[in-house]
Amino acid sequence: MNFRKINMETWDRADVFRHFIDDVRCVMSLTVDVDITDFLCRIHQRNYKFYPAMMWVVCSAVNSRKEFRMGYDEQGNVGIWDYVSPYYAHFHKEDEQFVKLTTAYHPDFYTFYQRFLMDQEKYKDYRGFDLKEIPPNVFDVSCLPWMHYKSFDMHIFDSGTYLAPVITWGKYTKSLDGRILMPLSMNIHHAVADGFHLCRFFSDIENWLTQIN
Repeated sequence: MNFRKINMETWDRADVFRHFIDDVRCVMSLTVDVDITDFLCRIHQRNYKFYPAMMWVVCSAVNSRKEFRMGYDEQGNVGIWDYVSPYYAHFHKEDEQFVKLTTAYHPDFYTFYQRFLMDQEKYKDYRGFDLKEIPPNVFDVSCLPWMHYKSFDMHIFDSGTYLAPVITWGKYTKSLDGRILMPLSMNIHHAVADGFHLCRFFSDIENWLTQIN
């Protein structure tokens, strides 16, 4: 992984970034019902599991835009990672506990899918935050597969400078016209993205849902 430090003297978003970091720290949150009908059909035909397949879609959409790959280096400099990986929650039905894991992102679906399954097996006895080696280039992902919700907001009570996306999805259900819809939520700091970027994320998701063949 590589980190490119941003030059705050020449960056075209520097003034906006400083405003939402120094003056008005805020996070935007949006939930959209995403049509996953055709996506589900394709992965079921190929016997792919939903969770890792959807994780790749989300990761690919996030990695396709620099505003969602922003963070800090060890010296506290603002910059952009060349790629970011998911730091995700995995639920264990047998004891109703979760574990937070990370799987290195890869643009090739099958490579990422196999990495994901291997990590699930490798850390199957882990719970909570047992995994200690967390790389700095991650974003947060979780899901609520028990509920089809209308909105979801995750408050992060840090100093208000967390820049990475926080993404959640819920239970998918069939609509009256037979299409299968799933609520997908994105939280992102206003310092790195505006409403335009937030909305574009969901358009990107629609595109990446078609990329698994």
